[in-house]
Amino acid sequence: MVVANQKGGVGKTTTTVNLAASLALHGGRVLVIDLDPQGNASTALGIDHHAEVPSIYDVLVESKPLSEVVQPVPDVEGLFCAPATIDLAGAEIELVSLVARESRLQRAIQAYEQPLDYILIDCPPSLGLLTVNALVAGAEVLIPIQCEYYALEGLGQLLRNVDLVRGHLNPALHVSTILLTMYDGRTRLASQVAEEVRNHFGEEVLRTSIPRSVRISEAPSYGQTVLTYDPGSSGALSYLEAAREIALRGVGIHYDAQQAHAGAQNDQQNMAEGIQ
Repeated sequence: MVVANQKGGVGKTTTTVNLAASLALHGGRVLVIDLDPQGNASTALGIDHHAEVPSIYDVLVESKPLSEVVQPVPDVEGLFCAPATIDLAGAEIELVSLVARESRLQRAIQAYEQPLDYILIDCPPSLGLLTVNALVAGAEVLIPIQCEYYALEGLGQLLRNVDLVRGHLNPALHVSTILLTMYDGRTRLASQVAEEVRNHFGEEVLRTSIPRSVRISEAPSYGQTVLTYDPGSSGALSYLEAAREIALRGVGIHYDAQQAHAGAQNDQQNMAEGIQ
């Protein structure tokens, strides 16, 4: 699943790491591939990503096997990360001259032999070769949309890129999931944006939206996801619900929001006891 939106600050990295942690805490084996040169997903998962660390740059440019750069996430069993280092900032230029430059990540994933239930790819806020590599490698696209005024601006270009990649490089690619982030129920604007997005995208929009939350913002500074930093917070509960909804969609089960809310509360209680 490719988490993409060329607009910055919409919650791509936050969504990637917290959904990955939620799916892993539900018992899945999940790999996060950090394709953003800033390495924020690696930071949030507590993975070291200074310049000397083997990273996704080595996989894309030096053809190193993915298995040699993947690291287990210390706080969450079943969660793994392929980190990004600052070297990745130059990869856009270096990839231009390489053979099969758009499909290097796809081939690395295909050669990865460890069993996995989910792979989440965190993209940079651009539509360059790194994002194209992610789109060629992925089966689905998840687009986080923040509930603010410019929410839908620029999305047209992303959707056109998805269509181009589907037409020429990856026929299976489709936008499967839209997640509303930074939702503030106190403002009329947030509900108007949410309504507009639901009218525009229909069934692709998850019923669960992610609220504005101080806990979600604080967690990365401790090298954690909000699921382990504060399992009882509204942000942790929302990501658990969103992950449950995605998982149930994947096996074709009808999603019941009230039932999922109760289930997520049970998960949160069990997880809090486990962490203690």
